[in-house]
Amino acid sequence: MLEPMMYEGGVHKHNLIEELVEDLGGYILQKNIMQTEVVIIMLVPIKDTGLVEDLTKKLLGELTRAPLSGTEIAVVAPTLAYHHLPHPDCDIAEFLRRKGAKTNMVGLGRGVGARTCQISAHERELINEHDVAVYVFGNFKHCITESKPKLFEGIDIPIVVTGAPEIDIADIPDADVYVGNLGRIAHRLRKGEEMFAMDQVVDVVGKIFDKEREEIGKDLLSVMPPRVKKEIEDQVPAINEVLSPLPITLRLRGLKVKLDFDEFHEQIDEVSFVEGVKLKDIADIRRSNMKNFILVDIKTKSETGFLI
Repeated sequence: MLEPMMYEGGVHKHNLIEELVEDLGGYILQKNIMQTEVVIIMLVPIKDTGLVEDLTKKLLGELTRAPLSGTEIAVVAPTLAYHHLPHPDCDIAEFLRRKGAKTNMVGLGRGVGARTCQISAHERELINEHDVAVYVFGNFKHCITESKPKLFEGIDIPIVVTGAPEIDIADIPDADVYVGNLGRIAHRLRKGEEMFAMDQVVDVVGKIFDKEREEIGKDLLSVMPPRVKKEIEDQVPAINEVLSPLPITLRLRGLKVKLDFDEFHEQIDEVSFVEGVKLKDIADIRRSNMKNFILVDIKTKSETGFLI
């Protein structure tokens, strides 16, 4: 198994970290250079993390575990109205992003109201394309426990709920985790208790991903998503012309390719590996509900009978 890690340090000689990770059989997921500082998000073989730690010390950098790396999270607000999409939604999305995840804001069309809130089939399918859904709710306990669970109907991925009051998770049907002290706040989240609550959100989401990685370890994917990413970059030139952030977004069990499905899905089907296998043989390739992108869902070993 591969361990998600984040390296933070100076630009000088940071390429040594990249070369070491690739030599160990790991993958570089993302690299951000900010003037003289660099942040590298990577996957490292668990047995070799000590080697990366030793090199990090020599370069006077900092290495931390980043369980949110290589994942995509939906941050869901009941509506796009100001009273339902205030600062907490954006701050939570940004906080998760800084910890290595790719986040997408999803504002529901008709999620407002205690008796009338609902979620459309399109919104449901869009949310299910992510690894985890984080629902950002408000200050009223009865609304969170009695009305808003309607918005969980048909959601197949783990659900994390945030709100202001303290609530037992057993009182929120279909939710996996609840984090309090994050209600409707009319300012940026900077106070101590607010930052602590944000850390809790990152912690519970990280635990969900760790549990999911354990499940994947019991029935491994036929190929690692980062390897598919690299092969697509090498064999589909059009991906290098995409201006969107993260043209290929990794998920725990696959990836999202930000190319038009109708024009490019056949090229994605034909991406080949040195083992003589094509991507269409080991993955389900389908249309995304987000801007007609391409979704690649990698099959497990029990489905294909082999690993590459």
